[in-house]
Amino acid sequence: MRQSFGITGLVQALLALGAALGLGAVGLADRAAAAGDEAVHIERQPWSFAGMRGKFDREQLQRGFQVYQDVCAACHGLKRVYFRNLAEPGGPEFNVEAVKGLAASWPNQIFDGPNDAGDIATRKGAIIKRPARLSDPILGPYDNDKQARAAQNGALPPDLSIITKARGVEVHGGFAAHVGSMLRDVANGYQEGGADYLYALLTGYTNKPADFKLADGMNYNVAFPGHQIAMIPPLSQGRVKYQNKDVPQTVEQYAKDVTAFLSWAADPRLEERKSMGWVVMLYLLVTAVLLYFAKRRLWADVH
Repeated sequence: MRQSFGITGLVQALLALGAALGLGAVGLADRAAAAGDEAVHIERQPWSFAGMRGKFDREQLQRGFQVYQDVCAACHGLKRVYFRNLAEPGGPEFNVEAVKGLAASWPNQIFDGPNDAGDIATRKGAIIKRPARLSDPILGPYDNDKQARAAQNGALPPDLSIITKARGVEVHGGFAAHVGSMLRDVANGYQEGGADYLYALLTGYTNKPADFKLADGMNYNVAFPGHQIAMIPPLSQGRVKYQNKDVPQTVEQYAKDVTAFLSWAADPRLEERKSMGWVVMLYLLVTAVLLYFAKRRLWADVH
């Protein structure tokens, strides 16, 4: 039986298309709005990589990795990012030799699995691991999810490789508000909903209101849906020591830098993709002009 495709279907299709193309913040919230249908407002930040011509700031990416290494790596991994990526063009662009040393000294070493005979090498009952290489992923501190939950009182720290793509902001309002927001985001090339949400989350820890009931072991966060989050405030003033003393060592700056780094981790080809997009647009423009004049010439004698 053929299904009817009415207004509801059209709206769903438009929202799905916007989400698939990464064109805005339509329907991209990771959960429902806060308890009691409260709308959580997320401010948009002036990211260097925003817009159609945006690019990553190399120094910011390097600082962001430092924040990840000093703070986030205590609980979270980056299993879709490999050490070699840290030295590749378009990313933090660290020195290759420095990254080799970083990989070799990374706390969570690599388990290669069974050998050709199917045997697992052990020493005194413990599985033998080796230091990481450039070709290995950046792993978190836990070997599996059960170990992570046991260490975090039942909460599972998510892998941060694509966290800025897996999270986003939500548009509140009716059909007109969603369509208007989508069109505005298309015009601006807005794709930073996940980055805006993550920054708001990292800077959103505050004291709970007097009439708010906070569950045991939870922390109050104004940006998190429901305002109750198991993760303790990860950032604090002066926790990470930047080599460049001119850069503020504040929670807001740490949050900006690590969010930029995680945005690169989730979309390492962003600059290449945007550059190719401009080339394609120029190609289409030139093709359109040539086709127009070709049409004029072919049909010049036809009245």
